[in-house]
Amino acid sequence: MDIAQYLAVIDRLCSQAFPAEHGGASADLSGPGYFVAGAAPGRQPAMGDPAERARTAEDVHAWKEALAQRLSARWGEEDRWSLLTLVERSARGEEIPQPWGVLTELVDEVSLWRAEPPGRWIALGVADRDPADGIRLLITVTTTDPP
Repeated sequence: MDIAQYLAVIDRLCSQAFPAEHGGASADLSGPGYFVAGAAPGRQPAMGDPAERARTAEDVHAWKEALAQRLSARWGEEDRWSLLTLVERSARGEEIPQPWGVLTELVDEVSLWRAEPPGRWIALGVADRDPADGIRLLITVTTTDPP
């Protein structure tokens, strides 16, 4: 996928109706008030090769930054938001609303914009925590305010 295709995904997710139920039909994850779409730019690292995984993570982070520049041109400077406090709150038993709950399991930090119109939050994060999983750029579109 190139930057134009990522922007098209964001535009599509910003304009379509959210599903009534949790699931994955319109995006990788979706539910009332949110979509989370994941994409893996380029080749994924071979399992067990930490150097290759680190290079792939660098590449995906570079894609995120390039996309963030385009989104900042549209909606103003991004807010960088750490999800680590949400991880701690969740560990204490607090229920974290979706999609923020699922993001706490996948990413450490997101770049965040409030898109006006259509009044939706856009978050970009890199899912690279789990060495057994591929590295993905996550695009989240939601009406749920960050907690």
